[in-house]
Amino acid sequence: MYLCKHTAKNGNTIYYVQKKFRDENGKSTSKNIETLGSYDELKKLHDDPDAWAKEYIASLNKAEKEASRSIKVSYSPSKQINIDEKNSFDGGYLFLQKIYYELGLNKICKKISKKYKFEYDLNDILSKLIYGRILFPGSKASTFEDSRRLLEGPEFEQHDIYRALEVLNNENDLIQSELYKNSKDVISRNDSILYYDCTNFFFETEEEDEIRKYGVSKEHRPNPIVQMGMFMDADGIPLAYNINPGNTSEQTTLKPLEKQIMRDFGKAQFVICTDSGMSSLDNRKFNAIQGRFFITTLSLKKVKEYQRNWALDPKGWHLSGSDEVFDLENILASAELSSRYYDAIFYKENLYNNDGLNERYVVTFSLKYKNYMEQVRARQINRAIKKIENGTVSRKRENDPSRYIGQCYFTDDGTIAENSVEEIDTDAIANDAKYDGFYCVTTNLNADVNMILRTNAKRWEIEESFRIMKTDFRSRPVYLQREDRIRAHFLTCFLALYIYRILEKRLEEKYTTDQILDTLRNMKFLRVRGEGFIPLYTRTEITDAIHTISHFNTDFEIIPVSSMKNIYKISKSVTI
Repeated sequence: MYLCKHTAKNGNTIYYVQKKFRDENGKSTSKNIETLGSYDELKKLHDDPDAWAKEYIASLNKAEKEASRSIKVSYSPSKQINIDEKNSFDGGYLFLQKIYYELGLNKICKKISKKYKFEYDLNDILSKLIYGRILFPGSKASTFEDSRRLLEGPEFEQHDIYRALEVLNNENDLIQSELYKNSKDVISRNDSILYYDCTNFFFETEEEDEIRKYGVSKEHRPNPIVQMGMFMDADGIPLAYNINPGNTSEQTTLKPLEKQIMRDFGKAQFVICTDSGMSSLDNRKFNAIQGRFFITTLSLKKVKEYQRNWALDPKGWHLSGSDEVFDLENILASAELSSRYYDAIFYKENLYNNDGLNERYVVTFSLKYKNYMEQVRARQINRAIKKIENGTVSRKRENDPSRYIGQCYFTDDGTIAENSVEEIDTDAIANDAKYDGFYCVTTNLNADVNMILRTNAKRWEIEESFRIMKTDFRSRPVYLQREDRIRAHFLTCFLALYIYRILEKRLEEKYTTDQILDTLRNMKFLRVRGEGFIPLYTRTEITDAIHTISHFNTDFEIIPVSSMKNIYKISKSVTI
């Protein structure tokens, strides 16, 4: 293999890896093996693109030569293995490491290290915390121990982790802004539309402090919590996040992080998409100036009465691609029409001025959604009945079944009862049922209705990101005590999500989270001392895809020691 360069029409030089071979007629020819990128792209990543390219190709040739020889291994049934000798190692991190280095996190760590005088390797610690969060999530102590199973184990001590967490917290803003800039060289970012949402994480403690506060837990746990607000781009790649005390109102968390993005990321114009939890009038006004726009959901129960009456009016509904105007009463009254339009989404829109803000309300109605809400309510009513029977009526939250339980203070003949009686509140049920099937979005965008609805519908991806962090990466409960270490813990969770989402996107979203994580977690290797490493995992379609996007392979019958060292090197190199 050798280096080939081609000058494009724009004057930029493109670097290729080429290899000579003979075709079926015995004629000597060559073909491109790999495109390394343009000179301008490589210059951003390497001081001397030519020297780097030649060194990279030399490593490929060495690995190819090493792979051509046969290796014979002998074992003795009478010889015991050495005490404390490890022979089984995890290698799935190598494919995460490839993205970690492409994102330049190693260079960010180097930049940070110059500001502090410490002896430990910040890059080694941060990378192992990220790989561990994805592959074997657990406490910092268990992550350190589990990292010893990696082909490239940690070169730091456990106590160094906690010292590094303090530094990572101090440099949080720098890491986020530098990461965003670097990511644009790694993957195309559709950041003209940004999604924002909040979630919270609980702690195994009952004591509050400056950041761990009692608040409304999304998991309904009686523990102090912290709140995370996160931005995601239109492709589902994380953008930025912040951490707030658990008792912070979600409404107040949006603007500070937006301002940080505008200041540190150099982004000033975008469309912000949120759910109703962040749809305060103040937030909408903030995102209706200086080239910013908003798309956000609204609760029809909370809009002004004349707006609600318009939204629930059965007349004046439309379907995309049709000039017909529909009456929902006619459709609901006809079994034939209800069947025909069961999957359809009807809409109507209107312009309103709310305290000086001109915005467009788009309301949709779906028979399928109406049926779903009716089923959910039926289950909640049954749960409410059981609460009454068991005497376990809880505080009435917005979506708690107890909201359908009322107090009766009169007997059947109208006299005042000696004691109040809990019973199903039919008025509350009927009031909720009015909204079945309806959904409201407000925006200041002058765009096609379908575009607005499609954009809003993608909010599920940020909700999925939170689920991945909580369930697959087991980012809670949190056992750390100091605020700076707690904040740094969530930085590592955010970075783990960042890397995982890029891997997922490169795999063209063909596989589920479980499939990808199970594959990476099962990529184990048996070390044959003095010879190399034997893969112990099953080669599958997913492993082939992961190898293809990573530009190296670990699925040979045996990988010689020198070849494995070359794989380490490639996993820490950058190819475009």
